[in-house]
Amino acid sequence: MKSALVNGMVGGFMGFVMSFLMNYLVLELPRSVGANALGNGMSGLISGFMGGFIGVMVHVNQQKKAASARSLL
Repeated sequence: MKSALVNGMVGGFMGFVMSFLMNYLVLELPRSVGANALGNGMSGLISGFMGGFIGVMVHVNQQKKAASARSLL
């Protein structure tokens, strides 16, 4: 459970960073409410994907390390 919480925090932080960078650097300031909602939806989609992907990659890396540690015993 602790590992899942740590992985979720890492993934959530990376999602925050990606969403911030996309909104600040890539997307222009919205001209309307609809454009703002679309931009937030796009950044949420990308940041959610990145957060989940990084969380899975951290989990896989931890599993590999645990398996190699068990094989050394």
